[in-house]
Amino acid sequence: MQPEPSVLALLRRGIDGVDDALLLLLAGRRRLVGAAAGLKQRAGLPPRDPERELRVLARGLGLARRLGLPPELARGQLSLVIADAWRQQGLDGAQDEDEDAIDGVAMRPALAGPSGAASSEPRRRLLRWLPPPKRWAPVLARLPQAWQQRALEAAVARLLSAPLARGDLEFMRGRRLGISVPDLGLSWVLELQGDRLRASDEPAEATVRGSATDLLLLASRLEDADTLFFQRRLELTGDTELGLTARNLLDRLPWETVPLGARIALNRGARLARDARDAYRETA
Repeated sequence: MQPEPSVLALLRRGIDGVDDALLLLLAGRRRLVGAAAGLKQRAGLPPRDPERELRVLARGLGLARRLGLPPELARGQLSLVIADAWRQQGLDGAQDEDEDAIDGVAMRPALAGPSGAASSEPRRRLLRWLPPPKRWAPVLARLPQAWQQRALEAAVARLLSAPLARGDLEFMRGRRLGISVPDLGLSWVLELQGDRLRASDEPAEATVRGSATDLLLLASRLEDADTLFFQRRLELTGDTELGLTARNLLDRLPWETVPLGARIALNRGARLARDARDAYRETA
């Protein structure tokens, strides 16, 4: 059945109005950025604040999840306005080392167009020679389990220091959550003991299973849990309620509470793993 012309015209006017509002908001944002840039210059402050940029993206992605917007749409729009703010301040050519920590958005290649894509080809060729995770499994199997557990405990303590301090992980007290990374041949079990998550030798009550790359993408917020589970790239077995509670907590975890150094390391590691996987698939 064809829509009534009057109804379709009304919907289209509504869409046009939203488009106009978006442009008005962008113009307002640019004026605010210009005013902020002037204040920073007079105060002798650096023009860029990488941590602020990460907070903008984290807050925007959190709001997008609550509104049901695709995360890639939110990331794309926010990356564009941040890049525009750089240009306003004469930073279009800046290559600060923290730039890659922006939440999964490869802004420079996107803005560069075809030439940006061409410049990434040598990198893809190099990445094809990087062994996939399953090739590292025999090497990692030689590491003592105690070493693996201590490294995991240290990483989790650093990433989850804020929710641990707030008591958000009390649901894990006396419960055991497993993490399985089959392509690396690794698996661990975590439980809350005292004020820290500790590795346990007891069997897990619930287990999250996924590839090393997908778990890195989840931890770095380059992919959201719903997408990974829907695509069956992550699996949850055992006590579903425990697993979903843990997953929902991580989904709500404010990205800005994770130490900046850890965010940068996670983001760069996840992007490297993802790009290497894509490059390796091209040759398979």
